[in-house]
Amino acid sequence: MVSFKKIFVGIMVAGSLVAAGCASTPRQESFGEGVDDTVITTKVKALYVEDKAVSALGVNVETFKGTVQLSGFANDQNEINRAVEIARSVKGVSSVKNDIRLKTSVK
Repeated sequence: MVSFKKIFVGIMVAGSLVAAGCASTPRQESFGEGVDDTVITTKVKALYVEDKAVSALGVNVETFKGTVQLSGFANDQNEINRAVEIARSVKGVSSVKNDIRLKTSVK
């Protein structure tokens, strides 16, 4: 007959393994953080679509643990500044890394 103690220990071990699988590491998000980051990315992109000054197609948005990374190309410095400003305004954003570059004309 299986004792109550063995069942309890088994449940605790299984619970610990599940909890460890959902924990975040410096390079990997937990499930909840991943969902939060997806929401942040979606909100930033939606605001870019609504804003006339930023090309939603020209700016790529990625979020990891609340840090938004912007990349892509912009027509002028005002567009870059506005893209950063919009990203910072979204709830849940802890910081913004700006890697947007200015388009240069080829002559």
